[in-house]
Amino acid sequence: MEKKLPVSCPSCRALLRAKRFECPSCNTIVEGDFVLPVLGRLSDDEQVFVQHLIKCSGSLKDLARSYGVSYPTVRNRLDALIERIQALEAEDPEGAEKTGSV
Repeated sequence: MEKKLPVSCPSCRALLRAKRFECPSCNTIVEGDFVLPVLGRLSDDEQVFVQHLIKCSGSLKDLARSYGVSYPTVRNRLDALIERIQALEAEDPEGAEKTGSV
């Protein structure tokens, strides 16, 4: 079973920050104070939903069909996800995800 990256503190629920990354191939180590990206802070289910949305080229109709649910159900889930992303962006003290580029 693959371990999942923790995104919040198990004690106080505050956002965790990454301090060290290591390459398993060449053993290069990068250290610093890294903010996890907004999409990386979504739950596993939310990340899977985003992946399916992208694979469906953004078509909510196709996404609803792939999940076997109605269009309004998918629309409501997307609306909830949009609110969640907006809340995560508001928590980001340094605006790490607000690059403005497309």
